[in-house]
Amino acid sequence: AFGLALGVRHMGSVKYKALTFILTFLLYTSFHLSRKPISIVKSELHKNCSSFSELATIASSNSRNQQPSLPSLHTDIDCSWKPFDKSNYKQLLGAMDYSFLCAYAVGMYLSGIIGERLPIRLYLTVGMLTSGLFTCLFGLGYFYNIHSLGFYIFVQVANGLVQTTGWPSVVTCIGNWFGKGRRGLIMGLWNSHTSVGNILGSLIAGYWVSSNWGLSFIVPGLIIAVMGVICFLFLIEPLCFWVICMSSNDTQLLLPRDSVCVPVQPVVVVKSESEPSAISFMGALRIPGVIEFSLCLLFAKLVSYTFLFWLPLYITKAAHLDAKKAGDLSTLFDVGGIVGGILAGVISDKLGKRATTCAVMLLLAAPTLYGFSMISEFGLGPTIGMLLVCGGLVNGPYALITTAVSADLGTHKSLKGNARALSTVTAIIDGTGSVDLQLILHLTADMLQYQKSGNKIKEHQSDIQ
Repeated sequence: AFGLALGVRHMGSVKYKALTFILTFLLYTSFHLSRKPISIVKSELHKNCSSFSELATIASSNSRNQQPSLPSLHTDIDCSWKPFDKSNYKQLLGAMDYSFLCAYAVGMYLSGIIGERLPIRLYLTVGMLTSGLFTCLFGLGYFYNIHSLGFYIFVQVANGLVQTTGWPSVVTCIGNWFGKGRRGLIMGLWNSHTSVGNILGSLIAGYWVSSNWGLSFIVPGLIIAVMGVICFLFLIEPLCFWVICMSSNDTQLLLPRDSVCVPVQPVVVVKSESEPSAISFMGALRIPGVIEFSLCLLFAKLVSYTFLFWLPLYITKAAHLDAKKAGDLSTLFDVGGIVGGILAGVISDKLGKRATTCAVMLLLAAPTLYGFSMISEFGLGPTIGMLLVCGGLVNGPYALITTAVSADLGTHKSLKGNARALSTVTAIIDGTGSVDLQLILHLTADMLQYQKSGNKIKEHQSDIQ
């Protein structure tokens, strides 16, 4: 049996929809808010130690030439956080990224199947509370002076697994409450929670990153845990409340303006033999379009998450900004993503062609990303403009596929009205989009390390000349 949440037992259908829209928006905002700190803190875990090394060299030479020796400088302690104080720190930081994403990709396939068979409200609540716990644990490493790479890898793996409870659950809620009529626009507006969460996560983590980076994790961890409690009290599962709609079009929960609606009082829904069962994994794969859009998301998410995890560090090294300023500047990519997601939804609604909209935006994104790598060398102004454009073109298709397209496929006509497929379809699409990210981000770390070595060789050659 299904029961209504404690705080909303006496509301009408329109208010239910508004509450579901706002609440699921805030819930998944907190998920992304808790993922962002690691990218902000990277530049603090390993600082630019060249100035410390120069002071240490001067101090060492003075100690040999003078009697009153200067105190030795412990550059490893003063400069970086062990174990990220080594020369291969980019690979170590990358290991944390792909350990999270590997667990996330594997867990996502299981999460969709589990989510179809459990009450969404309880499943999502448990996931948010445990995610808050593991996010806080990472920050506690600062206060308890933990320098074990294994500890941070374990926390990332555990957090990656529990974070998979979020996306299939919220998409199932919003997809079953809202039908196809204006789904692209509504989903485009709703999916801006991803960018809003990244922006808030950057600002919150950036506030403490230079003074106390442990709080950069603990505060977001507490926020997502509190949102988990709010989820338990207020989230409405679609099966708890039904709206009967009579119109000339197909019955759908997002009502056309000329529909006649009869709200039905909340009832206890008891599963019967005639009720359709949750779809299997292979059954979801056989839905037309699931495999194609999953592979498309794989490449769009690759670029988006590379920017998510590495953009602040890239800006810190390329523009020589401190961690807070680099984090603030990186939010422009997400600002562009908000606009891109809404535009993609509106255009796909008008044209009725989701795939064409995604294809055109991704084709335009390819030369734009190359332009960003070139124009970013010409100052702050061009960099800001290119970040906004790149964010729109990359996150537009990403948002469209993970929301409106997933909801369309999860309610495909081949399912014959079975509403218990949306969570599994959403998990397959998002899980496939994450399956190669751990490898690509590891390669990204290797390329950055190779670039650093190449720059040192060029500097050495110029000194010889």
